[in-house]
Amino acid sequence: MAIIPFFKSKDKAFTLLQGNCIELLSQFDFKFDMIFADPPYFLSNNGITVQSGKMVSVNKGVWDKSNGFEKDNEFNYKWLKACRDKLTEKGTIWISGTFHNIFSVAQMLTELDYKILNCITWAKTNPPPNLSCKYFTHSTEFILWARKNKKGSHYFNYELMKEINGGTQMKDVWNLPAIARWEKSCGKHPTQKPLALLVRIILASTQKNAWILDPFTGSSTTGIAANLLNRKFLGIDKETEFLNLSKKRKQEIENPQTYSAYRNKLVGFLNNKQLDLFLVNEPDILYHRDLILENKIS
Repeated sequence: MAIIPFFKSKDKAFTLLQGNCIELLSQFDFKFDMIFADPPYFLSNNGITVQSGKMVSVNKGVWDKSNGFEKDNEFNYKWLKACRDKLTEKGTIWISGTFHNIFSVAQMLTELDYKILNCITWAKTNPPPNLSCKYFTHSTEFILWARKNKKGSHYFNYELMKEINGGTQMKDVWNLPAIARWEKSCGKHPTQKPLALLVRIILASTQKNAWILDPFTGSSTTGIAANLLNRKFLGIDKETEFLNLSKKRKQEIENPQTYSAYRNKLVGFLNNKQLDLFLVNEPDILYHRDLILENKIS
């Protein structure tokens, strides 16, 4: 039985499904080359933060509240297991978090026999100030990178990462800004990630035409970055509001001028031409799995 998508773009490179990612992923047999997951951080604890110069609640929604240590661990185990089953043998997964959830995620990755490759520290160049003045400003998030199997291999574009880094090995601390105002042109999402971050992740671990999954897609920064880099994308989310936002963002970059403008605005490169030059010369890898997904989700 085919799954009816919430949205599928005309170029068939951007598909959205509505529902629980654990349930939906069990309904089709398709392998992705890379997964990026921005799961609940469990930090909606009635605290206060700063956003655009104003005091706002840290609460994101019911989906971001902790249900206690055991249930949080169980949740992370279940979705990570579902994702592992949907990775190619050389596929990798990236999971973002803070201290609220990242230790649980790391433990569950280990229990599921993933091989943790790196723990990236994303050091935000423009973090919001700390209002209480009782502890250090929160300016970082963590991103775990893991491959499906402990033994075996995975794709890593080492040479490109070295080139982007000025000719030296790229370290596991990335100094990149938080989300820019122009990235919110279609609306706001409470945990939206910047395109620059996802672009680096995708370039580091995939090749042209690769299939990328985001099981908690939100505003689908993963999908927008994937399409800007000539990759294909499937995103899953429960919330209609976020899926509509994702749809608008994809439709926005279907305008060639907007598409080009967004690529030119991406930071994290030595100059504006470095990304375009790489993409023009990137080998055209063909994947023969497209029809499998198209026949199941239509």
